[in-house]
Amino acid sequence: MTISFGDRVAVITGAGTGLGRSHALELASRGAMVVVNDLASPDGDGPSSAETVVEEIRQSGGVAVASHDSVATQAGGAAIIAKAVDEFGRIDIVINNAGIVRDASFAKLSAEATDAVLDVHLRAAFFVTQPAFVHMKEQGYGRILFTSSGAGLFGNFGQANYAAAKAGVVGLANVLAIEGSRNNIAANVLAPAARTQMNEGLLGELTDALDPELVTSMAVYLVSEECDRTGEVYSAIGGRYAQIFIGLTPGWFAGAGARPTADDVAANIETIRDTTGFRVPTDVSTEVEELTELLRAGSQ
Repeated sequence: MTISFGDRVAVITGAGTGLGRSHALELASRGAMVVVNDLASPDGDGPSSAETVVEEIRQSGGVAVASHDSVATQAGGAAIIAKAVDEFGRIDIVINNAGIVRDASFAKLSAEATDAVLDVHLRAAFFVTQPAFVHMKEQGYGRILFTSSGAGLFGNFGQANYAAAKAGVVGLANVLAIEGSRNNIAANVLAPAARTQMNEGLLGELTDALDPELVTSMAVYLVSEECDRTGEVYSAIGGRYAQIFIGLTPGWFAGAGARPTADDVAANIETIRDTTGFRVPTDVSTEVEELTELLRAGSQ
């Protein structure tokens, strides 16, 4: 199977370096028209990293334009998507990749550091994706990819702000997967680990194994027309790819009309925690449906 993006338009945030750059180059090489979004160079002297990536794409025969709007504001998000529509007439793919870190232990975490990280990771996901989602609904097609992190899904010391933001995009993706299903819009999440400027010097002996291109392979599949998955989370690290999911155990049912106490819960905690026969909910109604089944069975 050869995955192609001819006539597709992709927006990639934070695409001037690292994973975003890798995603942009690969999508362009497969025929996508790419909006490479990243902030302008701080001193304003010389080309920005986004313009450098655009030039790389053009030198290889691809089509791309640069965007320097901030993902952290509603106006900036709207401008990024408007750039795609104005330049290419549509928007098919959004990869929310831009990110920053402001690490500190929770007791020492400042409001400023929290706001900065939430702005770039979580609020930006709303600001960039919402205007794109409107266009995707009208055209009956779209692929949205959010970038999460193992820190957000499993936790990491000193990254409460980052983890909260990265977990938040999973909830957003779940809702968009449901709301977009009627219009052929898929929304998925990628939790990558790769060698980038953001983690330079922190990976130790794993540095050489964590090429950004190894993550891009999964990202490109998830935003392709061939991908029929939605509302799912995937890990990509060093050439290993895996699904991450939230499961619901069968649990312990106290019985219809019962009023279990905290002592009853304590006595049954191992049954509650037993993962044998778990289910993966597709939406919030899954849990309600399961309770309905239990109540019906108990009344028979």
